[in-house]
Amino acid sequence: MCRQSATVCLIKSPALDGVAGLSLVERLRLLPDPRRRRGVRHPFVAVLLVAASAVVAGARSYAAIGQWSASAPQHALTRLGARMVGAFGVRVAPSAATIRRVVNLACPGGLADLTGADPAGSDSIAVDGKAARGSRHGTSPAAHLLAAMTGDGRTVTQLRVPDKTNEITCFAALLEPYDLTGVTVTADALHTQRAHARFLVEEKKAHYLLVVKANQPGLHQQLRSLPWKDVTARRYDRETGHGRKETRVTRALTVTGLGLDFPHAVQAARILRHRTDLKTGTVSRQTIYAITDLTSQQASPQRLGRLARSQWTIENRLHFVRDTTFAEDASKIRTGHGPENMATLRNLAINTLRQHGHRNIAAGLRRASYEPFSRPLDLLGIA
Repeated sequence: MCRQSATVCLIKSPALDGVAGLSLVERLRLLPDPRRRRGVRHPFVAVLLVAASAVVAGARSYAAIGQWSASAPQHALTRLGARMVGAFGVRVAPSAATIRRVVNLACPGGLADLTGADPAGSDSIAVDGKAARGSRHGTSPAAHLLAAMTGDGRTVTQLRVPDKTNEITCFAALLEPYDLTGVTVTADALHTQRAHARFLVEEKKAHYLLVVKANQPGLHQQLRSLPWKDVTARRYDRETGHGRKETRVTRALTVTGLGLDFPHAVQAARILRHRTDLKTGTVSRQTIYAITDLTSQQASPQRLGRLARSQWTIENRLHFVRDTTFAEDASKIRTGHGPENMATLRNLAINTLRQHGHRNIAAGLRRASYEPFSRPLDLLGIA
């Protein structure tokens, strides 16, 4: 069975061993074609490549992808491996209906894993979820997608959280296929679970930095009562941007032997954030507690502050980009595996543009749209 557990998928997710050095085309060939043999005309991989290229060119919907496909010239369709007919070898583009059907049926777990970045060797991975609000239909809730992103802004994978449950049940399944040895996994307070900590340290040989809030009242109270005023290990960070001035004070304290009820806990951190709105002068203050298995030799207050900040960047570098640049929350794609697979194609586009030096994804999409039938294919490495 596919590890994507939200909806029925009778396809086994492909193994990820040995795929790190493969091109996008070679990776997609590992994904099983879910269609019945009878009546199949267009190659499965070619349809996925058409969809991926159109999204890199700025397409946001099935209709836009279909329009891009219908307008594609012969040289682009040849590179994409589109269906060939007639004695003259004319390439025929897949229709919008065919693209919709393939994207709806493709194994979402396999597609996300095969098109994501390899996290091995990364300093940190942030885990967080987001609802695709436009996918809500009638009594069916919106698709909730849990994603993992490296500290340098590359999406590793994602999966859809099953209805009538929450992200906690999907945390281990999301990270299970990957080698996380030595990687620090960060997550918000929802994932500050003892089972998650044991899974990361004991099974994946990874580290964790987890935010602690009132959902763990006993642990939260223990952290609040620690002698923070006496802590000498601290770090001050100041920055100005986005219309505000912010100062962050990170204090770190070794908690071994203090009876903290959390597996493998070695250090606790308190991050005090002061924000000043440069326009109104309004000052706000927020205190955040976190816990980690990293020792003081492995993680200074400076590194702990950086790791905590890397958790916040998944909101800015993935969820915010999908919302604003791709208008994901306004998308009305609702059926089958469409919501999660379209989100995966957007993740692929973001990863690809960042890989080629585009810090501003909207600007990168505009640049790709100037040559819509060559530049996206070049960026994706389609020969």
